Amino acid sequence: MPRKMVMIFGASHILWMVFATSQAFKLEIFPESEIVAQIGNSVSLTCSMTGCESPPSFSWRTQIDSPLNGKVKTEGTRSTLTMDPVSTENEHSYLCTGICGSAKAEKGIKVHVYSFPKDPEIHLSGHPVVGKPVTVTCLVPDVYPFDRLEMDLLKGNHLLKNKDFLEPMERKSVETKSLEVIFTPTNEDDGKALVCRAKLHIDEIDVGLQEREITTQLQVRISPKNTVISVSPSTMLQEGGSVTMTCTSEGLPVPQIVWSKKLDNGKLQLLSRNATLTLIAMRMEDSGIYVCEGVNLVGKDRKEVELIVQEKLFTVEVSPGPQVAAQIGDSVMLTCGVTGCESPSFSWRTQIDSPLGGKVRNEGTVSTLTLNSVNFENEHSYLCTVTCGRKKMEKRIKVDLYSFPRDPEIEMSSPLVDGNPVNISCKVPDVYPVDRLEIELLKEESTIKNKTFLVNMHKKSQETKSLEMTFIPTTEDTGEVLVCRAKLHIDEMEFEPKQRQSTQILNVKVAPKDMQFTASPSESVKEGDTVIISCTCGNVPKTWIILKKKAETGDTVLKSTDGSYTIHKAQLEDAGVYECESKNEIGLQLRSITLDVKVPPRNTTISIHPSRNVKEGENITITCKTFSHPPAVIILKRVDVANGVTMCSKNGTFTLYRVTQNDTGVYVISASNEVGDDSGRIEISVMRRENNKDYFSPELLVLYCASSLIIPAIGMTIYFARRANMKGSYSLVEAQKSKV
Repeated sequence: MPRKMVMIFGASHILWMVFATSQAFKLEIFPESEIVAQIGNSVSLTCSMTGCESPPSFSWRTQIDSPLNGKVKTEGTRSTLTMDPVSTENEHSYLCTGICGSAKAEKGIKVHVYSFPKDPEIHLSGHPVVGKPVTVTCLVPDVYPFDRLEMDLLKGNHLLKNKDFLEPMERKSVETKSLEVIFTPTNEDDGKALVCRAKLHIDEIDVGLQEREITTQLQVRISPKNTVISVSPSTMLQEGGSVTMTCTSEGLPVPQIVWSKKLDNGKLQLLSRNATLTLIAMRMEDSGIYVCEGVNLVGKDRKEVELIVQEKLFTVEVSPGPQVAAQIGDSVMLTCGVTGCESPSFSWRTQIDSPLGGKVRNEGTVSTLTLNSVNFENEHSYLCTVTCGRKKMEKRIKVDLYSFPRDPEIEMSSPLVDGNPVNISCKVPDVYPVDRLEIELLKEESTIKNKTFLVNMHKKSQETKSLEMTFIPTTEDTGEVLVCRAKLHIDEMEFEPKQRQSTQILNVKVAPKDMQFTASPSESVKEGDTVIISCTCGNVPKTWIILKKKAETGDTVLKSTDGSYTIHKAQLEDAGVYECESKNEIGLQLRSITLDVKVPPRNTTISIHPSRNVKEGENITITCKTFSHPPAVIILKRVDVANGVTMCSKNGTFTLYRVTQNDTGVYVISASNEVGDDSGRIEISVMRRENNKDYFSPELLVLYCASSLIIPAIGMTIYFARRANMKGSYSLVEAQKSKV
């Protein structure tokens, strides 16, 4: 029984722990409630877990198990689902499942999407014209869901049309919706505001995002109408008389008045753009139908009137003819003759009543007007008026001017060089009228470029016109002919020449090119070799080749033959940079090479410090000096033993530390580089040094000290003995005194 109770207690304890674990953790989702996201934006859903002691795990899904259309990122107790960009495929209920141990929890959130990115657009089928229907279209682009969309179109404060889009959506997608209205503008509509307003009824988004609108001002136009012509004095005129015609027309914007005359072929000849048209010195040929048109941006209105000019019986003839062409600067004589009248009177004028600019001479039935050195003031229609009794008759001579005095001029921006672009200019000086000019540039018979000057001339003047182009010559162009041809297209004028041209034979020069600068046999040679430095240039005539040796102190010009310079038995001082300069009158080219002269080791010297013969324990420094290029590698090797030591040095210095008798022997020092070597032998003798104990034993020290005392004593005894012999006695006291 106790055992059974223990088992029951243990099982209940485990169940309590599991229950406690399941109750301990909490799953939260942010945002907490459903959200509305703009299509194209980015939205993140965050699922977090608290109170789970073991590492949690997360999973995301939609309620209908469709694709997530987003990226999941899990870090610790937090998992984020990011939808970037948001699309209609993200409109779901998303579920986040969190697992803690054996326990599981789930949270959900609803994602709504919408699209309302831009203001509406207003489009008109045409300019609003009073009395003419116009279609106004209001477009709302890229909207979703469109079944929530409402559109209003207003003119001023008046609602023209309202539209809802309540039809079912067959599929989820952004669509462009529109509202169309046809209305007929009136005069009062000018300046009114045309408003297109769109509302997306989604309560979950901000009020400011639910409504968009666009406004445009109506500019109503009125086609010209009520065109009226008044004529003074009358539509019936006599030759030599004058008439004034005034035209008015109504419209918005205000119509422009255009006067024309209807020709025999039905076409209209433009006369004036003023409301008032005055014709003086009327002639028979001025009879006809005159047309006034009121014209603005939306239409035109026409009114016609017929003028009749009655003729006189006598006849007047002018010469050289009704039209004469005159070169600017020349003299022109205009002649007016009468038949059928015995005593005519003459008068000359221009049709616009400007000064004649010439001299008149009358003789009988002939009158002449001489224009000396004609200029732009003479380019008019001259009228000769003949009065015979009470009748008058006029004849007109039109003087047309031109200027085409010289042949074209060919200019080049620089001499012709093979491969170098050059600007070619073909100038036609002092030409008039320029709008009839054509310039053509040819090479042999092939046209390179053509140019016409069909521009409106704001003022009359002689001008120099040119045709310009960039041309890249080649040697094949040498000898070909460049032609600049100018044509003045005035077929109604009788003068010569109407065409002028200039030619130039092309001479294409060649700058130095295709240089070859070499050193033979190589740019790296051994001392004593023969080197040939050679410089050649492509097939370019009249080219000078200069060879130089570069140096900091200054360049040295080499005496070369046909671009070749030979160095016999090259030395180190011949090494360096060599330069070849190839030039002619057109240009130059430079090339350089670097010559390297290699010298094997030589003049090798070996020094030993302190000596060849040393005692054990001392250091020996061996120094080897040699001359070479490139620098030699110096090797020290002992050669009289089987396994000799080999040492290598770049500066040629070797040090043997604390030598022993084993270091005694023959050493070979060799200096070598890639072009040669040099070597020498030395012999080193290491002598044995006596043991330190023998030199400094106590007995030897006592003997040394005793001898240092005894020897002076013996000397003093001998000295005093000799003095005693001389004196016959020896006194220690005297000896001491003398010592003192």
